Amino acid sequence: MNWKDESVIVFGGSGFLGKYIVERLIGLNCKNIISYSRRGDDELAAKGVDVFTGDIRNREGVMEAVRNCSVVIHTAAKAGIWGPRKLYYDVNVKGTQNVLDACRKHDVRTLVYTSSPSATYSPLEDVENADEYLEYPKKYLAFYPETKARAEREVLSYDWSDLSAVILRPHLIWGPRDPHLLPQIIARAKAGKLKIIGHGDNFVDLTYVVNAAEAHIKGAEFARKSGRNFRKAYFISDDSPVNLWGWVNNMLTELNIDPVSAKIPFKTAYNAGKMMEMIYKFMPWSYQPPMTRFVAGQLAFSHFFNIKAAKKDFGYDPVVDLETAFVNTVEWLQSQELCGGK
Repeated sequence: MNWKDESVIVFGGSGFLGKYIVERLIGLNCKNIISYSRRGDDELAAKGVDVFTGDIRNREGVMEAVRNCSVVIHTAAKAGIWGPRKLYYDVNVKGTQNVLDACRKHDVRTLVYTSSPSATYSPLEDVENADEYLEYPKKYLAFYPETKARAEREVLSYDWSDLSAVILRPHLIWGPRDPHLLPQIIARAKAGKLKIIGHGDNFVDLTYVVNAAEAHIKGAEFARKSGRNFRKAYFISDDSPVNLWGWVNNMLTELNIDPVSAKIPFKTAYNAGKMMEMIYKFMPWSYQPPMTRFVAGQLAFSHFFNIKAAKKDFGYDPVVDLETAFVNTVEWLQSQELCGGK
């Protein structure tokens, strides 16, 4: 696949992962790059990227943006742990349906869809070295994984035989410019509100954002190579599970923030989350409970995956090792106001 001949649209192109993908495409001298997001990006525009400001729920806007494209990379999503189900459904499911329909209308046969491992498991149990044979759970504790699973099914079963699609499930994306995971951890730790849930011996996969972006490039190349009607999902990670709380405390120590030592039993956190969900259900959706059942499980249990399928099928391997990624991220965090930087 010669990227110099391709016109690529990245839905969510100004987001954390999406922007890294766009920058990787720039490095590949991609013929034409479109970023479609709810907010503009002057930095990308200055680099020659066609920046579309729009909402993925806007069917007409999505249809128009995909016109003349040859590859679609869909990273846009309503993430997080709290909010009305309709919002999650409209963005994650209907938005994906809009993208699929736009692909068919404009004969775009190569699609990469960014999903999440949380779509495939219950957070209330250890998931260790699981592969793509892992079945969807019968019950979800949050709207995000529920709607991501539904969107996966939409991609896998979409009724257009010419479409070739790769679904990627990167776990806990992190790195410089992270607007979510690390800032939230740091803010809670500095406020003395971060506690170890459970025994603190759980291992999790991480996915450095540069590695996640590379997986999307390789996934697109593989989707094109695989031909019509190829549909498959893959787990993606840094291929080196870490002890969650050890990793968090190492990060905090490097930032001169007191490490976390206080512990809360899982059942206590789970029951507190259940109660808070009941209370916050009657509050404006912009309020987020400090604990939910989903978060309690995510923080207490092990969740890491076997990425052999991605290695075998399209040659995915982390391009940045865990140690280098850690150093790069710490240096970036030290430069931020959140950590006392500029």
